[in-house]
Amino acid sequence: MKNKNSFLPHPILSVILVIIWLLLNNTVAAGHIVLGIVLAILIPWFTSSFWQQRVCVGNPLTFFKFSLIVIYDIVVANLTVAKQVIGSNDNLNPKFFNLPLDIKHPLGISTLASTISLTPGTVSCDLSEDRTYLIIHGLVVDDVEATIQEIKQRYEAPLMEVFKPC
Repeated sequence: MKNKNSFLPHPILSVILVIIWLLLNNTVAAGHIVLGIVLAILIPWFTSSFWQQRVCVGNPLTFFKFSLIVIYDIVVANLTVAKQVIGSNDNLNPKFFNLPLDIKHPLGISTLASTISLTPGTVSCDLSEDRTYLIIHGLVVDDVEATIQEIKQRYEAPLMEVFKPC
């Protein structure tokens, strides 16, 4: 639902949009700053009616730590997967498995699924209709339960702290 009385319906999204705009343009010129701010105001305002529920960030510091962990995991996983793909296929142990979800916030589920897919070696394939589990494919899965626990600890638990109902 769109809140027309709110100048910034999604202030965190607006800040992120300005930062991404400046990073993509690789400049902090005054014109780009102004254009970035205009876009960061207009995009969330015009798209706020598409958002099912308002996004409230419960713990921004946890989200920052989560982001650092994801960046680290992406770098390490890229190196690991490159080594596995170049090396012998004997080390590969691909599997599909279900990840039971404790997180209920739609944006939290989407962020979790995206994080899993961003990390090389794992892909989030589908969300169950009742939104209780994700179907995931892993390139090297020796112990399904250990993999599930690692995803829940490293990704889902912090996201549950971040995405809380308003």
